[in-house]
Amino acid sequence: MIATPKFGVGASALRKEDLPLLKGEGSYTSDIARPGELRGFVLRSPYAAAAFEITSLDAAREAPGVRLILTAEDIADLGDVPCLVRVAQPDGSKHEVRNAPVLCRGRVRHVGDAVAFIVADTQGEAEDAAELIEIDWQMEDANVSLAAAEGESVPLVWPELATNLVYEHQTGDPAAVAEAFEKAHHVTEIRLVNNRLVANYMEPRAAIGEWDEGSQSFTLTCGSQGVHGVRNSLAGHVFRMPLEKIRVITPDVGGGFGTKAFNYREYPLVMEAARRLGRPVKWVSSRAEHFLADSHGRDSIVQAAAALDAGGKITALRIRMDANMGAYLSQYGPMIPTMTAIMATGVYDIPLLDMHIRAFYTNTTPVDAYRGAGRPEAAYVIERLVDKVARESGMSPAEFRRRNFIRPEQFPYKTQGGRLYDVGEFDGHMTKAMELADWDGFAARAEQSKARGLIRGIGMSTYVEACAFAGSEPAKLKLNGDGTITLFIGTQTNGQGHATAYSQFIADKIGIDFDKIIVRQGDTAELMKGGGTGGSRSIPLGGVSVASASEGLAEKMKRIAGDELEASAEDIELVAGEARVVGTDQALSFAGIAAAAKSEDDLISVSDIVQDEATYPNGTHIVEVEIDPDTGRVEIVNYQVVDDFGVTVNPVLLLGQVHGGIVQGIGQCLNEEAVYSPEGQLLTATLMDYGLPRAEELPFFKFETRNVPSTTNALGIKGAGEAATIGACPAVMNAVVDALYRARGIDHIDMPATPQTIWKALNGG
Repeated sequence: MIATPKFGVGASALRKEDLPLLKGEGSYTSDIARPGELRGFVLRSPYAAAAFEITSLDAAREAPGVRLILTAEDIADLGDVPCLVRVAQPDGSKHEVRNAPVLCRGRVRHVGDAVAFIVADTQGEAEDAAELIEIDWQMEDANVSLAAAEGESVPLVWPELATNLVYEHQTGDPAAVAEAFEKAHHVTEIRLVNNRLVANYMEPRAAIGEWDEGSQSFTLTCGSQGVHGVRNSLAGHVFRMPLEKIRVITPDVGGGFGTKAFNYREYPLVMEAARRLGRPVKWVSSRAEHFLADSHGRDSIVQAAAALDAGGKITALRIRMDANMGAYLSQYGPMIPTMTAIMATGVYDIPLLDMHIRAFYTNTTPVDAYRGAGRPEAAYVIERLVDKVARESGMSPAEFRRRNFIRPEQFPYKTQGGRLYDVGEFDGHMTKAMELADWDGFAARAEQSKARGLIRGIGMSTYVEACAFAGSEPAKLKLNGDGTITLFIGTQTNGQGHATAYSQFIADKIGIDFDKIIVRQGDTAELMKGGGTGGSRSIPLGGVSVASASEGLAEKMKRIAGDELEASAEDIELVAGEARVVGTDQALSFAGIAAAAKSEDDLISVSDIVQDEATYPNGTHIVEVEIDPDTGRVEIVNYQVVDDFGVTVNPVLLLGQVHGGIVQGIGQCLNEEAVYSPEGQLLTATLMDYGLPRAEELPFFKFETRNVPSTTNALGIKGAGEAATIGACPAVMNAVVDALYRARGIDHIDMPATPQTIWKALNGG
């Protein structure tokens, strides 16, 4: 058995990134101060639906410190902030798109819509001037409810469309499913609300725009999940200029969760203002602006039904999903519900699927990807439904799952959603999780809780997700003159620990000190291509290319060292920053290799490994809760996870991803919900009103892996960035429902299961 190298793949290497951040040496966008920098402020709509006319800017323009005020008329030459996807409808057509204008043109469609951009010497002066802008508002009725988005008298977000319906999308065979339901021995139905969420990353967005008159080019500095995607959207759709005329830089980023992946209207605003003023312009979001202006997540209503045969096997699955798009179509917003469709059948061998999606406009903040992006919704539907089917069929949750799991011998397995699963041992990780959670001992623990006046419940979810979708992430390695190695790659760390993980791939192939590896991300000037970070793609795709590039660089280094040491390249080993002739004391430092290279190409290795299919992480979450019937408060008293991530690159980083994902899932289940008033005011627009989970409310998580390497990924890796969020929600809610059913026969409750909601359910409210 070969031991894992101290800093190689599989080692629990501590994060290289942490010490500078802990010492306050991080550099986030809002920390950066450009010489001569001005500050920008966005004047936003206080109404969800209104026509408006700016009647006077005079007082605002004359206010102290004001340098520029932009309205829609001033930037008529700029394109809208684009939606980049269109969904195929049942008739083969693709839906119309309504993009967000950089600044609204005479009509606002949600509270927080952008009306004007004020630039001044200071933030306070810009905000003060905004209050002096005179606007004539003509308020209109708003449509803020997905449940009431259609009907004859419903207010229309886009009147010219004559409907709030964005699109319809069909997956599966409705006729075959209808026949299966007619023949079914038993049918179970469920209605589920997937509550709207706000990302609430630690670092609100910020942006700095700069203009170089000589080269006629922009530089944008902003927190993002990939500089190339932001650049491409700005160049191709907003400014309509060559890619090389826009440079995008991303420094340290304090969380992304999908929501920082997009091009937002503040980015072209600071850029255009900088061009007009000839000075850098910075905009920094407040927490309140984050709630109003950054894309939201989830927000759907689902009706689902399963048809069963006499043996307890699911013969068909029918799902009807209504999804909220908000007032405009965000960058990938229309695609997100379709991601639910492709994973609708989960880990189960279900032969027939009929899933119909309808997406609607409402007078609310646009909705787009949030950690998991459609796949948490899929797992939530099938896992809540499966638990209800098991209850109605008189089977335990585990027994019913075992009867319906895709068996190991069935792989590769083509799902009704069109995905091709490569491998999986679903019963294996469920059984292991049940043993570790002491599932069989639950009855005794429930009696102990009852003696203390508490209600105890236990629930599980067995999930699968698709991530690291087909494609690639190129990696470029360079040996520097001082013997260090620099990696250039187009993913973007948002706190995941990319510098650590990528360094492990390099250290695995080249014997170099961990701290002498430099990882460069977040600058389009350094790498012209990159896919960014999202969909758990960075390590499965980027890591494979980094490993391959490392092998290529190692071969070049050995050839150069062999020539200098008069030895064969095959006799050279790379150890501790030196190239050594095996079995001798002859050696050449990595700096010496760099000096001996005949050309720069000899010091560079580029690799771009293409993956043909997604990877499919899967696992089991088991949760136990205690509910206080007097208050409705839920306490999670046990949380066990067993995951299959294929190959573990770094157990410490993996644990962090799992813990964070679970917490976000728990937050959605028990705390979080973006709530609008009938008039369209966001009632949960501060952290005083929006219930984020707190550390004191969380248990110690118990986590293990039972890995089955992927056959799709060159290194067997499956990805782990979103998996815990996907598995968490159904497990927590199944545990809550189990407790309520045991106590009062209550078999349904929606998220968030707040104390008030649970108390009402227990007391007939």
